[in-house]
Parts: sequence; C-alpha cells; structure tokens
Amino acid sequence: MNSPDRIEELLNATRDSFSNGALVQLKLGGYHGPEPELKAVLVKKIATKGGEKYSFTWRYKTRDTIKNYAEDEAMELLRDGLAVEFRSAQLATTGFDMLFERNGEKQRLKRTEVEGRAAPSTEHNRAKNRPLTETGKPWLKALGLAGKNGAIRHDAQDKFRQINKMVEIFAPLVAALKAEPPLIVDMGAGKGYLDFALYDYLATVVKRPARIVGVELREQLVEDGNATAKASGFAGLSFEAGTIMAFDASGADAVIALHACDTATDDAIFKGIAAGAALIAVAPCCHKQIRRQMEAGKPDETLEPLLRHGIFVERQAEMVTDTLRALLLELNGYRTRVFEFVSDAHTPKNNLIVAEKDGRFGRDREAVLKQIAEIKAMFGIEHHHLEGLLEV
Repeated sequence: MNSPDRIEELLNATRDSFSNGALVQLKLGGYHGPEPELKAVLVKKIATKGGEKYSFTWRYKTRDTIKNYAEDEAMELLRDGLAVEFRSAQLATTGFDMLFERNGEKQRLKRTEVEGRAAPSTEHNRAKNRPLTETGKPWLKALGLAGKNGAIRHDAQDKFRQINKMVEIFAPLVAALKAEPPLIVDMGAGKGYLDFALYDYLATVVKRPARIVGVELREQLVEDGNATAKASGFAGLSFEAGTIMAFDASGADAVIALHACDTATDDAIFKGIAAGAALIAVAPCCHKQIRRQMEAGKPDETLEPLLRHGIFVERQAEMVTDTLRALLLELNGYRTRVFEFVSDAHTPKNNLIVAEKDGRFGRDREAVLKQIAEIKAMFGIEHHHLEGLLEV
C-alpha cells in the first residue's frame, strides 16, 4: 500500500514509542547521500541531565559519531533523511516492528506485532564504552590525568573523554595500515597525550603494537615523555626534540599532527606526503596565513557580506585553508575526508583531515589545479603555504 504519508506514520509511531518507553531502536539504511563512508543511522532513547533525548549514532566505515537531539529537531532530521537520503528504516518497539521502504516516490510501510521484547536501558553509557578502561596506568598519573588513587581527576574528565575519542578514531585507521609494526610519527606531540593513549590501546587491547615517535620542539617535554614511556614499559614509544621540517620522516607509515599552529600543519602534511605515508591525519589550529591574505587581498565582491565581520572572516579562513589542504592532498594521490572528531564543547579546533594514500584513487590533475586556482582567486589569496612546500 503506497502513500506519501508513510513517513509521517513512521515518525508518529517513533514519537509514541519514545514517550511511552516502548522504543527499542530506529535504524535508517539504504543510504544514497553525499557521504560515501556513511553506512547507517541508529536512533535510541537516552536519559541525560537535560532530560530524555533522541540519541543519533551515525555509523561510518571506520568510526561512529553520536549526537543527541530534542524531539522537534530529531523529527526534522528523520523526516528530511527518509524523504531524500535513506531508502529504508526499521523501527523496533516492545510491541511491534515497522519496516519502511522508499523507491522513488513510492513508499511502503509494514507493521508486525511482537511479544516479550523488553525496552533497553536509557542510561547514558558512553563512558562505559571507552577504549581506555584501566585508569591506574603510570602515564595517566604522569600526564596529570589520574590522581594517586588511580581514578581520573575531576578536572581532567573532559580531557580523558577527548583522548578516548581520538583513540576510537585513530585505532581503526592504524589497523588498516599494512606495515608490521607500523611507524607513526606525531608532529608537534606536546605532552604526548594521544601517543601514550594510542600506544597503550594498540599494545594491550588490540594486541597490534606500533612504533610511535613524537616530535616536539620543547626539550623538557621530550625528556619527560621519554621518562614516562620508559616507566610505562612502552619500548616502542619515544620522543625526539626538533622542528617538524628538520625531522626525517622517511619510512613513516602514518604522520599525524593535532593542533599544530597555522602553517605547522602544512609542514606536517608535506612531511607525510614526502615520506609516502599511507595515512596523514591532522587537526588544524589557527589559519593566520590565509586570513591575512584574505584581509589584504581583493576577494570577489559577492563575498563582501561573508567577510564583513571579523568572526566570519575567521571561519571562512578556516574553511578555505582546509579545503585547499584537502585538494592538495588529493593532488598527491590521497583519498581525503574532513569531519568533526570531538565535540566543540571540548575544543573549538575540532576538525580532522584524514588522508589515505590509495593507488586506485585519482582525480584529473588539471581539474584539481583549476579548482585550487578558482578558490584562491575568489578569496583574494596569492599562495597557500603547502603549495610552496609541494612546489605546485
């Protein structure tokens, strides 16, 4: 039986089961939208400090992204998704199942009664699913995340969640590397939060050790990092003092840089490309080089409303800088994705560029160069730092 109201009927059933505690799960499938890595979306009910919410889990090929929404926003997302991007949905409740299918303009909805099914707990259990569950490790104490009793300090809870999220993202990326063991170079490692967490997880949980080298300019942090690695028994983790450009990254299977300031991110990308690294992942910080050119140059007149206010210039500079980085990576044979890797509640610098070298991937070189030239001309940009390094 076909009807354009089938989506609303499914949404009404979802709302009712949510309100009366009968919702088990809503799963959206058959995705055919603009994100090639997205496989499905799962929706369930959770209890938060701010009340009951719809929890959406976007399931990608190598990661999950979770966000919670109030009912009106959740229904709008579902309505738009089912009308355009998802061809099917399965609603499971304690009393019945519903199967929704869409083929072009035709919609079908089938209901099946069930018995004896219990609703899942609505308690927010994300913390229970963290990759790092053992908090009594020496490195956690040395980095100030855990106290003497081995528990994560109250003022370090956000940082610990952020580190767990980074491990959740990076672990499958490292697992896809073919080298045994892979060599991972962290450019601008700082205190090495990610390095210690990732090494620990790979060695003790996944049982696939890696060699990790943290490159850091501040010698004291390098000394402290090496001492903590030794005390933790992490033989494959080390830190070296120096600049990103001076470090010899030859043989690196992965090059990462989290919050390397401004053009230091470009330096890290360049070293990864030059090394032929299979994986390059950077979380940029600051975009001063491009912003200065946008402010001093002559952007297209149609952009004037977007560049009238300083805060908009900052956001446009971030978008343009990272778009050009992604295009330059593609120009060098990398399949590139850009996504939010932690909530902006933890850090406003939360975009991650992930580039995986793929011999099968290739875009027309002239077409990519044309896109780069057009973007630069539109925003009044003379040159991008990474362009100069790559001699494009």
